[in-house]
Amino acid sequence: MSEFDAPPLDPDARWPEGLSIRARAPSDAAGIAALHNMPGYRYGTLRTPHHTVEEIRKYIESPPANNMGLVAVMDDMIVGDAGLNRYLNRRAHAGSIGMGVHDAYQGRGIARALIGEALAIADRWLNLKRIELTVYADNEKAIRLYERNGFVKEGHLRQFAFRDGEFADAYSMARFRA
Repeated sequence: MSEFDAPPLDPDARWPEGLSIRARAPSDAAGIAALHNMPGYRYGTLRTPHHTVEEIRKYIESPPANNMGLVAVMDDMIVGDAGLNRYLNRRAHAGSIGMGVHDAYQGRGIARALIGEALAIADRWLNLKRIELTVYADNEKAIRLYERNGFVKEGHLRQFAFRDGEFADAYSMARFRA
């Protein structure tokens, strides 16, 4: 464990052996750029190809207001990342989540751990009542993960994004907390 590692915020969370989740740091830029440039990771997100280390470092050093970035680390490398964006003003009760996992580390519980940690921050520290996300309609594994975490489909977004030469649909999903 490094000085940045901490146990899960949710005492009931169970992370895969050897996984740590922590805040993004500028020194993570190369690992995050490598992650964002993976074909499988990119296919499930709104990322474009060929992100540079420098653009990732600049983003980490000057994040948008009310944005929290997490990285998942396993085997001494970044294997996933997630962002939690809290909205402002009349939407201060709501936020959004975006995330992705390393191509070779999918199916190991990393996405489950990342969304669990982001939701623990939203629930236990920010008191967010509504969390939103979009997911490609053909990403069945992610949809199941989100549904297991209380998200429901709210809308079908046709031709949501241009991905790898064609338009792809997405679902708008949200999770509500009383």
